[in-house]
Amino acid sequence: MSTKKIKYGLKDLQKSRGRLSFAQVLLSHRMGEEMTQVEMAEKLDISKQSLCDLEKGRRIPSPSRAAKIAKKLGMLPESFIQLALSDQLREENLKFDIEVTPRSKKAS
Repeated sequence: MSTKKIKYGLKDLQKSRGRLSFAQVLLSHRMGEEMTQVEMAEKLDISKQSLCDLEKGRRIPSPSRAAKIAKKLGMLPESFIQLALSDQLREENLKFDIEVTPRSKKAS
């Protein structure tokens, strides 16, 4: 059995699982870490109710909040930002695909 870790990007996950939402990814991460909502909320420094709203898709985070959540979870901010923006577009019934990539330091 191989112990080599395989890294999956957002595109890879969406190919195998279909379109993902910020809520699905956040909930899946919490469940995978076997954390309660209280534990996850404390880790993210948000209320349990805010976490519940995010996991149920009742609230979509701003790009900056999505990035902060990703960093606190040790995830790539661009993936969480992309999910949040995609959810916002879908909520407005705008049929666009977006891709978020970090700006190179030279272009800043």
